[in-house]
Amino acid sequence: MRSPKLDALDVLAGDWVLGDPSSPVGRTSFTWLEGGHFLVQRWTVDVPGAPDGIAILGEDADTGELVQHYFDSRGVARVYRMRLEDGTWELRRDGPDFWQRFRGRLGEDARTISGAWETSPDGSDWQHDFDLLYTRVD
Repeated sequence: MRSPKLDALDVLAGDWVLGDPSSPVGRTSFTWLEGGHFLVQRWTVDVPGAPDGIAILGEDADTGELVQHYFDSRGVARVYRMRLEDGTWELRRDGPDFWQRFRGRLGEDARTISGAWETSPDGSDWQHDFDLLYTRVD
């Protein structure tokens, strides 16, 4: 049986462009894996040095938290704690080498997500990394 927590992720399912929709810097898609227990995100980015990648979003069986398992073309793999509720999508990684977090806000019509990534060397002093705009194209 599928966890009700996963219902919140339905709003992400589909195809999106990254950046300004008139001249996007990349694309991403979210599709449910057969069975509906995991949402698979794939992205490509047309910015030199920015990685392409794949992520698997779902519920952690041990903690019951939503998580994102992230893998990119540089060979980087990370796990982010995640929440998507009340129109806000948050990802957070508290790592031994650096901390990272994303906070995005869904537009009223759920066709845009406007957010930003931040980084921290110690988990307390946060700096803006970059803005990120998702616009639904399907």
